[in-house]
Amino acid sequence: MEIKIINENKEDFMDLLLLGDEQENMVKKYLNRGELYTLYDNDLKTVCVVTEESENIYEIKNIATCEKYRGKGYGSYMIKYIIEKYKGKCNQLLVGTGEDDKILSFYKNFGFIYSHTVKDFFINNYDHEIFENGKQLRDMICLKIDFVNE
Repeated sequence: MEIKIINENKEDFMDLLLLGDEQENMVKKYLNRGELYTLYDNDLKTVCVVTEESENIYEIKNIATCEKYRGKGYGSYMIKYIIEKYKGKCNQLLVGTGEDDKILSFYKNFGFIYSHTVKDFFINNYDHEIFENGKQLRDMICLKIDFVNE
């Protein structure tokens, strides 16, 4: 497996990014200011965008794995890579997601803990209803890893 940082033509990966954040104008808000990582295992499997939100705080804005490769560990491999990469680069790594137990436990398995809730984030920022595992998303749940206390 190989992870590459993409610095040019980031929008070439929009189809896959839209699996992680399904509205293009939302992706465009962070894509160019973020670092885009791609994971290849023969072909493209997973993408991830990480942005600097403030001094010493970075956020995973998007992570998506091609549908046919889900459940094979590529997303986990990418998350572990990002955690290790940012451990020496910042004090805190954030990730925001919907209120879905499966996704929340995925992140918690890597050491993320609850940080805060952004009320009605999905209602106020998307032009259509967003569903995850059959449940409409309303609030964004923000999780964090604090590297300064490790």
